[in-house]
Amino acid sequence: MQEQSRAVRLDAFGGPEVLDVRAVSAPQAGPGQVRVRVSAAGLNPMDWIMTADADTAARFGLSLPAGFGTDYAGVVDQVGAGVTGFAPGDRVFGGALSRAVADFVVIEPAGVIAANEAHHTPDGVDDRTAATLTIAGRTASAALAVVAPGPDDTVLIGGAAGGVGVFAVQLARIAGARVIGTGSASSADFLRDLGAEPVVYGDGLADRVRTIAPGGVTAAIDLHGTETVHVARDLGVPDGRICTVAAQVEGVSAANGANAAPGALEELARLVAAGRLRVPVGASFPIGQIRRAAELQAGRHVHGKVVIDL
Repeated sequence: MQEQSRAVRLDAFGGPEVLDVRAVSAPQAGPGQVRVRVSAAGLNPMDWIMTADADTAARFGLSLPAGFGTDYAGVVDQVGAGVTGFAPGDRVFGGALSRAVADFVVIEPAGVIAANEAHHTPDGVDDRTAATLTIAGRTASAALAVVAPGPDDTVLIGGAAGGVGVFAVQLARIAGARVIGTGSASSADFLRDLGAEPVVYGDGLADRVRTIAPGGVTAAIDLHGTETVHVARDLGVPDGRICTVAAQVEGVSAANGANAAPGALEELARLVAAGRLRVPVGASFPIGQIRRAAELQAGRHVHGKVVIDL
């Protein structure tokens, strides 16, 4: 009898309503592969964007039936022939493209395919936190590399209370920069706790930034759209020190996790283990509440990360 396990599956592309938890045959590790017993899976906007429609899914190589979620953390429980560096019982985290919300994922740790990876989880990093690092952490690291903040900088970060923002704010602060973070009025205390000076987005943003930073802004990262880009330009920030993540603006560099430097993810994990970087989990859900979790994530109003507990 084949080993059974749970996995989130969708038979049609769409919103959270197409997500179901199914009983499936547990995958087995083949040569060059490891199987991970997943304990937590972190959600990202990319997860529901990829599975929203057939054309977008095809660009990511997805076809039906499909899984859901990419960031995971857990424990290796099978090791295939030819694998080195991993053993049963090792705690690991990484990416499993659109299949992480499941009891098991099979990974090729020596492969070169993005989001098909395993990294050793350092002592001092819990699985919930490790399950939030891959996409958002790499994206923030790539964006910070574009603007290269330092102690003499004041950085404006748009959408600072979201999943990527929690990393971007803290990494900029670790680099010594002053950080001004845009968000809703309700996110002000959350942003202060991260180390940012909060400012409400929307009409009049440039004037509000001038009030709290009369000395000017020297760099900007827009994590949500283009508002922060235009405000930064109004404030005299050169295009070379502006970065977008969720939009394309002519003359401005765009960053995503694929652009992150080698070793960026391991460095993030080391910062967490050292107590220098923390990842607020805004909400967690059991796998049976995947639709509710995806709705919350897609609403873009949660402060911090959304995690599925398995």
